[in-house]
Amino acid sequence: MLENWELILRLLLAAALGSVIGIDRERLVWAAGLRTHMLVSVGACLFMVVSAYGFNDVLGPHIVLDPSRVAAQVVSGIGFLGAGSILLRGEVVRGLTTAASLWTVAAIGLAVGGGLYIEAIAATVIILIILAGIKPLETRLLGRNRTHELRIEAEHGRLSLDALSQMLGYRATRITRYTTEPVDETGIDRISLTLGRLTTEDISEIILKLTAEPYVRSVTQKPRT
Repeated sequence: MLENWELILRLLLAAALGSVIGIDRERLVWAAGLRTHMLVSVGACLFMVVSAYGFNDVLGPHIVLDPSRVAAQVVSGIGFLGAGSILLRGEVVRGLTTAASLWTVAAIGLAVGGGLYIEAIAATVIILIILAGIKPLETRLLGRNRTHELRIEAEHGRLSLDALSQMLGYRATRITRYTTEPVDETGIDRISLTLGRLTTEDISEIILKLTAEPYVRSVTQKPRT
């Protein structure tokens, strides 16, 4: 059995490592922020300590306990917190990264509770790099998969889908929807054009090409929600 001071030190270290991950989530104003990550890490550490050392008094020649059983339950039980941080906003699922960070913070707490200090610290550094360091790269990659919608007003019959495809070139393959409203007395076609997997720079070039045509009256981009 370890000394009480060492067990308390494990709890404090688990809280400190959990706070490092929690600060990143707090910075992004997620509900599961600093305190939540600290509590998860300390709780998982305490579960591990109790599982490994809390039943020494009852151990004997005919009594054998498996410390890994409590740790296994923590891995599955932490899922309810992760599920609470996942939100569906329209067609976009938000909170998966925070749910994953809670899950990994629980693993850090278990590692500290089991005395794997170096591994727990290394995991904290790696997780922080994933959350903060790779975020710009992820944002850049996701920018190529966004959907953009353009509203175009053009003279009747001048901007058909075939003409638009010839104008856009290879970017025409990114058109996912082309719709026109019934022509009114002004003789203007009102076209709604949806394009997917294009960057903001691509959309800007498309808008410039469209506005350069004399028969195109206006081109506006619908804000993403």
